[in-house]
Amino acid sequence: MIAENTQTQMRKGILEYCVLLIISRGEIYASDIIAELKQARLLVVEGTLYPLLTRLKNNGLLSYNWVESTSGPPRKYYVITELGSTMVQQLDTTWQELSYAIETSKQTKK
Repeated sequence: MIAENTQTQMRKGILEYCVLLIISRGEIYASDIIAELKQARLLVVEGTLYPLLTRLKNNGLLSYNWVESTSGPPRKYYVITELGSTMVQQLDTTWQELSYAIETSKQTKK
């Protein structure tokens, strides 16, 4: 139970970073973001993603474009802003530092 809670918190902690990484590759529709997160085994549901996308947009890290669809209503495609790209670079650095800390902590002293 304790491990499960910690694992959940770890996944939540990196979700924003992963979403920004996905969007930084190019304009993308929300359901495609969900599909990529599921493929990466970082399971997420719409109820989790949409509030996160709104928060990232409100913080100036994302914007969106409405694109007409031949099979229904217009779709909202997300794009990263310049500020969002800067954030990804900062998170990349943090991830490298955390990865180093974890690998260093795994090593045993003899």
